[in-house]
Amino acid sequence: MSPTGWRPPWEQGCVCCVPAASRVGAQQSVNRTVAEKINPRSPNTPRPRLLAPAAVMCLGTEDRAVNNPMPDRVGNGLALGDDRFKPVVPWPHVEGVEVDLESIRRRNKARHEQERRPGGENQKDIMQRQYLTFKPQTFTYRDPVLRPGVLGNFEPKEPEPPGVVGGPGEKAKPLVLGPEFKHAVQASIKEFGFNMVASDMISLDRSVNDLRQEECKYWHYDENLLTASIIIVFHNEGWSTLMRTVHSVIKRTPRKYLAEIVLIDDFSNKEHLKEKLDDYIKLWNGLVKVFRNERREGLIQARSIGAQKAKLGQVLIYLDAHCEVAVNWYAPLVAPISKDRTICTVPLIDVINGNTYEIVPQGGGDEDGYARGAWDWSMLWKRVPLTPREKRLRKTKTEPYRSPAMAGGLFAIERDFFFELGLYDPGLQIWGGENFEISYKIWQCGGKLLFVPCSRVGHIYRLEGWQGNPPPVYVGSSPTLKNYVRVVEVWWDEYKDYFYASRPESKALAYGDISELKKFREDHNCKSFKWFMEEIAYDITSHYPLPPKNVDWGEIRGFETVYCIDSMGKTNGGFVELGPCHRMGGNQLFRINEANQLMQYDQCLTKGPDGSKVMITHCNLNEFKEWQYFKNLHRLTHIPSGKCLDRSEVLHQVFISDCDSSKMTQKWEINNIHSV
Repeated sequence: MSPTGWRPPWEQGCVCCVPAASRVGAQQSVNRTVAEKINPRSPNTPRPRLLAPAAVMCLGTEDRAVNNPMPDRVGNGLALGDDRFKPVVPWPHVEGVEVDLESIRRRNKARHEQERRPGGENQKDIMQRQYLTFKPQTFTYRDPVLRPGVLGNFEPKEPEPPGVVGGPGEKAKPLVLGPEFKHAVQASIKEFGFNMVASDMISLDRSVNDLRQEECKYWHYDENLLTASIIIVFHNEGWSTLMRTVHSVIKRTPRKYLAEIVLIDDFSNKEHLKEKLDDYIKLWNGLVKVFRNERREGLIQARSIGAQKAKLGQVLIYLDAHCEVAVNWYAPLVAPISKDRTICTVPLIDVINGNTYEIVPQGGGDEDGYARGAWDWSMLWKRVPLTPREKRLRKTKTEPYRSPAMAGGLFAIERDFFFELGLYDPGLQIWGGENFEISYKIWQCGGKLLFVPCSRVGHIYRLEGWQGNPPPVYVGSSPTLKNYVRVVEVWWDEYKDYFYASRPESKALAYGDISELKKFREDHNCKSFKWFMEEIAYDITSHYPLPPKNVDWGEIRGFETVYCIDSMGKTNGGFVELGPCHRMGGNQLFRINEANQLMQYDQCLTKGPDGSKVMITHCNLNEFKEWQYFKNLHRLTHIPSGKCLDRSEVLHQVFISDCDSSKMTQKWEINNIHSV
């Protein structure tokens, strides 16, 4: 949906979003005068850049007083010229707590000077300059303390104010539009993947519901937390979903720790993401920055670029461009990293409905809704319940717990540790597989990956009907599958055979040079995938058993015809059909294994409820062992019924019927297909 006609929130009645420009000018003038008295400058010396208070905050009179610290500090007895008198950004939630951004800049400038090169740094150079060892922990942090009945020190003292009193979508309640909006909604879903009509009606500063366990409210955290750079990558994102992500971070993150928000524009062509965005982020006086890629890099490499652009925060927190952080999300997420720099943390991800913007917990997991990240052997992302073993490692149910893998869109990692890991594999393109690569790299090379129950972030999942963002021409075909192959070739060791059993079409795929990645494993003494499967991902095979070898695989084509069996993208009970063969694999790629299962990914073919038509449904290794292929007879036999696979080229149906060697519709051939 086009953002034409969009109005800033303060013109829509949002009293919490008034721009601070009117009150910043006078304060900057005072600050500049004081600074010049402290450090007189020659006429040729440029004026120092002074930071104004944060702009878009809903503050009372007392809060605004805290947000103007510089004149007060002179009045409170600090002598002019004292080197402690520096530009600061106060934390409005706790009086007297400030962060010295000048010191952060100086420290990071020296530390990262080697990364600054004309035109930006090629990430391959980073891979060629790997650290041989991880640097030691250099800061101390006390463990969080649970005090039942005593409200945590990072909990808000008052209920969160709404963006607009009584406004739509407040407290994350669903906004249901009438039928008169149908066509506009469908158009916005096609363009952006979400109902932008509803989103544009909801305040960017709306209040959200609290989905945490009650116990989360009573954790007390050491205030010596690391600071963070928030990195958000976007490509042709809708305006209000992107800006609501930014607003939620600013609204619910203590300013003491929020060093910067870095937006990476991955070559968008939407007008509202150009000059309009540049002007809008000026409201935050440098807190929010946007960097634009000169070509479409894809989500993976754009995140690595974001790591290089983020200079101020000690921790990098990645968020997708359509999220809303929840109440007190920051301290629980960053506390484990502040204690151990080799820990990577992931918030629990709630679901923001892309039509109504209601926020609900993600389904699945154990009785508390807790799940570990997992995968099947075709490398599809999965969630599995928290195991008894992991529960025994914790004293309370709200403590962080170990996960073998992350979904990839939302996580926090210490900046230098991420660089020591080499960021993402520079050979991974666009999207897919990077979540597994970074997960395996962390675990196998000495780090830890924790899910944090008390840190929650809502995420919008794209709706059916979205036209998508096709990869650029230079990427070529099958980028996601190539990514998977690179990951298993580097990290899975002998287990890679199980991937190829599940994705046989990828065997001949050209996946590029991985010698630097293998050298990284060797230099860092990274552990084997077998160790990882036994010690960390020990529960994967109970949910997704190791697949048997394939007897045959490829497209199942009607003998001497141009028609193939096609799942049409259906799963979990849908009927397969007959369609023109396209030789591209995908929905027409099947495999029959030594267990007599006829499969596509984690789905098996079996007879439907009517006893005739063939359907596709989820299966494990003990189910639907029903098929045998007689290659010389061109026949697929359904073992339990003794019947044969048959087809109707007129009705495009696939079914089983009594075997008849004279029927050409019961003859099939399985032709291998290789991805390119």
